Amino acid sequence: MGSDEQQIRTLIERWAESVRKGDLEQVVVDHADDIVMFDVPPPHEGVRGIGAYRETWPPFFEWQAKGATFDIVSLDVTVGDDVAFAHALLRCGTRSELAEHPETRLRLTVGLRKEHGSWVVAHEHHSFADTTAAEG
Repeated sequence: MGSDEQQIRTLIERWAESVRKGDLEQVVVDHADDIVMFDVPPPHEGVRGIGAYRETWPPFFEWQAKGATFDIVSLDVTVGDDVAFAHALLRCGTRSELAEHPETRLRLTVGLRKEHGSWVVAHEHHSFADTTAAEG
């Protein structure tokens, strides 16, 4: 495993740990000022910029504090010279949600670029599979 790949794995694992802890300052630390994020909840057009990205986290932290998990199950990284991407599956849900649907995974895709020799997250996408057809 190359050092760039390991740096990115460490960055994403550190980010997930910061999310679990509800530490907003550490959640945003390795993100580009012009980040674009497409998240599970609205807005449907996503959020743009580090300020808007920061604003999405407090409601998630409140929900998570009620006993939800946020654990990486798998993580794959592809690295180029100055851009990279990663995709991961996470166990993300409350105990009761995961007990009822243990297969549920949050899907995470991250786009990164090198700025001044360091990797930063420029794009983040979170999604869950649409299960409404299966439930109906």
